Amino acid sequence: MKAEEIIIKPIVTEKSSAGLQEGKYTFKVNKKATKIDIARAVEKLFNVKVLKVNTMIVKGKEKRVGRSVGMTSDWKKAIVTIDTNPEEKTYLTKGGKEAKSSKKFKDSIDEFMGA
Repeated sequence: MKAEEIIIKPIVTEKSSAGLQEGKYTFKVNKKATKIDIARAVEKLFNVKVLKVNTMIVKGKEKRVGRSVGMTSDWKKAIVTIDTNPEEKTYLTKGGKEAKSSKKFKDSIDEFMGA
């Protein structure tokens, strides 16, 4: 699956907005996506470092239109925790030389709230 197919849309509620201070972002995701798929998609789309992914299946609700009663479909929600203080990592290469990772990560997702 492509990253655009995995992340469907962000979820903006009072509870999810409160989690933004801690670096937690909430998304509606594809039901077949795994936690690893979701983490890779968020890292690719938003250029952030993902620390943790929590997922849950949200059950559909019963809806009524006139006399007919039906159900909305089930969907999957993911709460993604990102690294709010990304720093360069140093590691040893072959020969014992120190090297730094050159990948730059952002500390927030600017597109989340429509900014």
